[in-house]
Amino acid sequence: MTTNEEILGRADVNDLEAILSITAADVDEMVHTVKDNADAIFTWDYEKGKRPALNKLYEKAKNAQWNGETDLPWDTEVDPEEVVANAPRDAATDPVFIAATQPGQPLHSWTEKEWTQLRMESQAWTMSQFMHGEQGALLCTAKIVETVPWIDAKYYAATQVMDEARHVEVFAKYLDTKMGNTYQLNAHLGALLDDIIADSRWDMTYLGMQIMVEGLALAAFGFMHQLTNEPLLKQLLRYVMSDEARHVAFGVLSLKEYYAELTDAEMLERQQFAFEAAVRMRDRFLQQEVWERMGVDVRQMIRLQLENQGDRNQDPFQQLLFSKIVPNCKKLGLLDRNDAWLRKKFAEMNVIQFEDWVDTGEEYDSLSLEATAETA
Repeated sequence: MTTNEEILGRADVNDLEAILSITAADVDEMVHTVKDNADAIFTWDYEKGKRPALNKLYEKAKNAQWNGETDLPWDTEVDPEEVVANAPRDAATDPVFIAATQPGQPLHSWTEKEWTQLRMESQAWTMSQFMHGEQGALLCTAKIVETVPWIDAKYYAATQVMDEARHVEVFAKYLDTKMGNTYQLNAHLGALLDDIIADSRWDMTYLGMQIMVEGLALAAFGFMHQLTNEPLLKQLLRYVMSDEARHVAFGVLSLKEYYAELTDAEMLERQQFAFEAAVRMRDRFLQQEVWERMGVDVRQMIRLQLENQGDRNQDPFQQLLFSKIVPNCKKLGLLDRNDAWLRKKFAEMNVIQFEDWVDTGEEYDSLSLEATAETA
């Protein structure tokens, strides 16, 4: 598979009809089943520390555990309207909203009340996708414990299972007790999670979850942490970010060694998977579910978002989404193998400019709770 149509199921990355055709099939069900095709691997090599960087990460993870029930100030009063008072994207700054408020467009006659409601819905939607993504990470990391062949990696992945359970717990509690509003799993994110879990190769679980999904999440958490003044949410995000930085670093450290030994054909499969994951995550942020709940013409809003995609890559939010993913892919050698296949794809998506930003393998120490006194 080398063409967009073979990889994504559509020739044009911005094909509106193809994007809208991806829908959740079991929205009314409480359980979703995915076939896990991987083999569980035992290792009889118990030598701890054979991979020093992974061992160091494991030791750090053991000392950085926190309790979501007792370490966060859950007695904090939260007003959902105040939480979104400083929302970064509105009609004054975002090119999509500028287009959508023109005469004849979906948001032309909106009142301030409707804009405030949109901000609250967008916040609830974003937090809900964080929650669902963290459950995906919980399942994927449990799978990594089973499938990775190195004892140092199994040890560390076991700590991440606990981290992810804690993240699901705190996001679910915040949505339930402070926002009173949740959204279903976005179909594009759900399709990506299904693909990651279903793949039989252990390194694809790493690539899809640790590098792509967790990398984007780390960037999104950081963006929200910078903007919010709500003290409980700010501290919650700070704790989660300290874990997520280790998680992405775990993926970088593990895959860098493994990918150096792969053939060009094997690397091309990983490059294509990274590209597919990047597009799915971009499509996820079109937030169809929010427009539906707000009673807005979904097709019109998605079209406006796609038409203004190039302009949106200049705003801080869109940039941050890929600010972790691209440099991590570069460190893994994914950008330039096979005649720079992935580099060209990221250039088409207007995100290649982030390749020389700091990769998470280098920055996780600065994001650890022990490295900063600022936790709120």
